[in-house]
Parts: sequence; C-alpha cells; structure tokens
Amino acid sequence: MPAALSGRLRHGGRALHDASRALAILLAMVSLGLAVGVWLTGDRPADLAARGERVLGPVFIAGIAVLTLLALVAAVRVWRNPEDRPWLAAGLQAASGTATLALTFTLLGIGLGIATLSETRIAPDTVNAIIGTLTRRFALAFSTTVVGLPLAAVLRAVLLVLAARAGSGSGGGAGRGEGG
Repeated sequence: MPAALSGRLRHGGRALHDASRALAILLAMVSLGLAVGVWLTGDRPADLAARGERVLGPVFIAGIAVLTLLALVAAVRVWRNPEDRPWLAAGLQAASGTATLALTFTLLGIGLGIATLSETRIAPDTVNAIIGTLTRRFALAFSTTVVGLPLAAVLRAVLLVLAARAGSGSGGGAGRGEGG
C-alpha cells in the first residue's frame, strides 16, 4: 500500500475514533442528565425525555446536540494535542454557537408569546387559554436559555483548560487515547 494512502487511512481512522469518543461523551452526558432528572423528580426517563422535547422542541434539541458534538470532537482533538489551534478555534465556535442558539430560541419564544397576545381577542372567557399559550411560549424561551448558556460555558471552559496545557509544560497529549 502506498505510504500516502496509508497515512490518509490512518488519519481517517483517527478522525472516526475521535468522533466516536465525542459521541460516547455526549451520550454519557445525556444519560447522566436523565439519571439526575429521575433522581430529582422520580419520573421515568421516557417521561423526562418527552417533557424535554415538548418544552425545548425537537429543532432546538437537534441543533444543540450537533453543536455540542462538534465541540466535543474538538475537545478530544485538543486533549490529544493541546497545540492544535484549528480544532480549538472550531470547538470554541461550536460552544459559542450553543449560546447563540439558546438566545435565538429565547427571543423566538418571547416573540411567539407576544404574537399570541396580538392575535388573540382578550376577554374574560379567553384569559385562561391565552395564559396557557403564553406559558408554553415563555417556557420555550427561558428553558432554552437555562440549557444553552451553561452548556456553552462548560464547553468553552473544557476547551480552554485543555488548550492551556500546551503552555504549562505538561507535555501535551501526544499519543493519548490512541490505545483505547
């Protein structure tokens, strides 16, 4: 096998390995979150997941999952090599994207709530329905902020701490994680 092809295959295998590690970390985070939710509420995991989907919405959940996975792939790469600036930059952008997504959905929820008020006839017999709709819209608004902003902060902190090892003389992560 030519050396160039062998090198590309080895690099592709490492990229797949990093992505699978990041996915494992993401799934562990979700599992831990569900376990804490079960412990705090006593609800079944399926009920918690359904409530999360109902409050946050599938688009927000998908977006935050993709951005988190990208940031975690970058974290795995920076863990291996703290001087890998392109991956650090990509991870920080993904972490910032989670904050942006959270704030965007916050504004969306508030906007939907205001639109509900502007399109609805307010009368004593419609107040309960209006309050119910507003509560759902504002739950979307504030829940996305409560989830997205702390997640963004944690992802940024992890990436920056991993990258800071490059200047601390800890030797970096060359060869780390290669053996499984």
